[in-house]
Amino acid sequence: MMAVLFVSQRRAEIPRLHSAFPDVRRINPDQARVMVDSGDRIWLMTDHPDWPALSVVLAAQGAIIVVMSLAPNEAEALKALQAGARGYVHALSPPELLGQVALVTANQGIWVPAELLSKVVGVAFVTLGGRESLPQESLSTLTERERAVALAVAEGRTNKEVARQLDITERTVKAHLGAVFRKLGVRDRMQLVLRLAKQGENVT
Repeated sequence: MMAVLFVSQRRAEIPRLHSAFPDVRRINPDQARVMVDSGDRIWLMTDHPDWPALSVVLAAQGAIIVVMSLAPNEAEALKALQAGARGYVHALSPPELLGQVALVTANQGIWVPAELLSKVVGVAFVTLGGRESLPQESLSTLTERERAVALAVAEGRTNKEVARQLDITERTVKAHLGAVFRKLGVRDRMQLVLRLAKQGENVT
């Protein structure tokens, strides 16, 4: 049976997490290495220095990991995703939000706070090679304006920033972005970056 585990070095409990998941159990990092099974849901605090390495180990064992931080930032969010976590949230998020995070991550989705998402996407795009690694053919199905919107979003700009850069309205940005997602078969900004990077690798 799937377990819900809160892994922390220092915090005894997070009441909001317990409110969202009454059956959650707190264990320490050493216990996590031997107790976690495939399919277990892990809420992993960043209150110990080796949390990224622990995340890698638990992800390899098939656990669904959400990293929790008391001071979320884009660098830590990217580190969490690189370490195999499917989610990254503020440790004091309300129970309703934690429930949404659990649902999304259980269905192969990725969850990052909205205010960090654009920055994380931009860092990921640069890490994967950025514009220089993209042959023009990889965006050949897009119109010129859709291509401009896609690249600006991939570089980490918000809809408002894209609108300002391209001198169009936010509504127009959303319309172009919707078309980009449909044509490239992706659901969100992070998938867009991964799709562009994958195409860049596959085109000779």
